[in-house]
Amino acid sequence: MKHRTFVQRHHARTGFTLIELLIVLAIIVAIAAMVAPNLIGRQQESRINLTKAQIKSVENALKQKAIDNQGTFPDSNDAIKALSQPSEDDSGREHAPYLEEYPRDSWGNDFHYEYDANRDLTKPRIWSSGPDGKDDGGSGDDIANWSSENNS
Repeated sequence: MKHRTFVQRHHARTGFTLIELLIVLAIIVAIAAMVAPNLIGRQQESRINLTKAQIKSVENALKQKAIDNQGTFPDSNDAIKALSQPSEDDSGREHAPYLEEYPRDSWGNDFHYEYDANRDLTKPRIWSSGPDGKDDGGSGDDIANWSSENNS
């Protein structure tokens, strides 16, 4: 009698081959390369839009304060800081803060404020130093409330 020692081995596939892993990794890298530049550009654009909205909010709070003070805007550099603190109007009436907290732009920098009653009676100039953090007086990459280019 012949004895067969034929053993059939069934191997269950338990993992991925190196080639399969490299193909999946290449696909992931290709997708990331297409998506990442769009996300990075959007983040900067979002910060700029948020800063524009914050400037508008500060401007509106300053207008409200001017209404409470017989139509005059503050001329102090601390005018924006004062918006987040209780104050008195010209008649001595107490007012709650016009803003809940001291505003900063999207990059964590202070806003700049300037008001010259002889030059412009309609509104004060408010601007952020923008993405580079350098105060260019409202030009360059600064974001300002008087530039139609920056407030579109």
